[in-house]
Amino acid sequence: MHHTIILYLSLIVIILFLVMLAQRIKVSYPIVLVIGGLALSFVPGLPVVTVDPQLIFLIFLPPLLYEAAWQTSWKDFWKWRRVIGSFAFGIVILTSCVIAYVSHMLIPEFTLALGFLLGGIISPPDAVAATSVLKDVKVTKRLITILEGESLLNDASSLIVFRFAVIAVSSGTFVFSAAVGSFFMVIIMGFAIGMLIALLFYAIHRWMPTTPSIDTTLTFVAPYTMYIAAEEFHYSGVIAVVTGGLFLSSRSQIMFSHLSRMYTNTVWSTVGFVFNGIIFMLIGLQLPVIIQQLGDTSLSEAINYGLIISAVVILTRMASTIGASYFTVMISRFIKTADSRPGLRGPVIFGWAGMRGVVSLASALSIPLLTDNGQPFPQRNLILFITFVVILVTLVFQGLTLPMVIRWMNVKELDYSMSSHEQDVMIRRKLAEESLNMINTRFADQITQNDLLQSLKYKLEGDIGFLDHIQQPEEISSGFADVTVYRSIARELLANKRALLHRFNKKEMFEEEVIRQHLAQLDLEEEKIRQQFLHMD
Repeated sequence: MHHTIILYLSLIVIILFLVMLAQRIKVSYPIVLVIGGLALSFVPGLPVVTVDPQLIFLIFLPPLLYEAAWQTSWKDFWKWRRVIGSFAFGIVILTSCVIAYVSHMLIPEFTLALGFLLGGIISPPDAVAATSVLKDVKVTKRLITILEGESLLNDASSLIVFRFAVIAVSSGTFVFSAAVGSFFMVIIMGFAIGMLIALLFYAIHRWMPTTPSIDTTLTFVAPYTMYIAAEEFHYSGVIAVVTGGLFLSSRSQIMFSHLSRMYTNTVWSTVGFVFNGIIFMLIGLQLPVIIQQLGDTSLSEAINYGLIISAVVILTRMASTIGASYFTVMISRFIKTADSRPGLRGPVIFGWAGMRGVVSLASALSIPLLTDNGQPFPQRNLILFITFVVILVTLVFQGLTLPMVIRWMNVKELDYSMSSHEQDVMIRRKLAEESLNMINTRFADQITQNDLLQSLKYKLEGDIGFLDHIQQPEEISSGFADVTVYRSIARELLANKRALLHRFNKKEMFEEEVIRQHLAQLDLEEEKIRQQFLHMD
């Protein structure tokens, strides 16, 4: 047992170094992790790392989906709901159908049911890989919203297709009408279960005497409860987690205290990073195991199949996103759409961002070894290998070229007239003005009598003057030297305060707990300085 623990601890350390390498060479970390895992898999003497698909579905998938839902803006999600829904369900099903027929014609003894099985496996893109690439390049808010929204739902649709295809291959029967009815039932009941459990957790957070630690712990219990409850009744656990996560995240300002929000955000960002890192590393480590299981199919044939299917996956998504743009123009004549003329630049970027990842690998690995009649599951090993090739090609090839495509398309922000910096400054100024006006009107008689209130007034006036200095974009460049000097001096002052607190801590007269409280306050002040100029870097 301790050897397994040591192995995974070593993998985590390797993951950390590879992520730092990715930051240094400015390449998306999932790409570096997959390539690193691939390289590690050929190291002589390294223990074979096998992936239990149930481990990924049960341990990794619920919290990762929950975190993604928690970070998604419900306002933006609802604005682009039609586009997200059509991509998450329509394009996934279309891709599954195209892959089904192409693989059926391409691969000998590959039935149409096996084709749908392969299509259900490789149809959903992985948003973690795409967003990790997009964070280093300038893209529109619209693109990020649609991409993240699609990723929340497409796993559900692909897994449902996968489930029906496995049944068809194993039993040898498939009734279309029954499958369609079951498809909608799985989605609707998954939604209902997710909402019911989310309401229960909302009541606990809102009305029970919780603490930040309890709130954080409950946020880990919630996604597993939603997923397991839905899957226990054979409904969509993915839909349940996404539904519950979106509902609770939209009400976090009501049900959480400020400390609970700070605790949960910090913990979840770390957990999400570690889980994603482990999964992408495991993808690369699976190659030797998959190659050994190819059986009668030669490696060269399997590679050819994988490359052809990868090309079909990429072209199908590109055609779908571009076709969706033309369809939006046509349908906008009859119904109101968020954007009646989306153009082609955005759809091209969106189509090229369709990288495959963990859900595809986990689905392939979860194919049963035997059919219902006890026979070996047909073409299982070949499906596994093709899935790995598709993940590798889309993740590495598309991931490395996506920044170039984005720069080439040069899409402008159309949804917001002000830049992020201008929005930030305007909001901060309005908040400071409102607070200052409230002090001067409602508490004017207490200003001269209360030194603390007077200090707060002076601070707000200083904040307004500071924001006026950096408000206009043309003033940013002219005042950039002042900003740089200000940040340098502010950070030096904070460093000096920390040093003084460490000296105080060596004296018997001061409690270390009090010192730690002041150090934490300095951390918040430093983060405030960083946030003040975040959009100016």
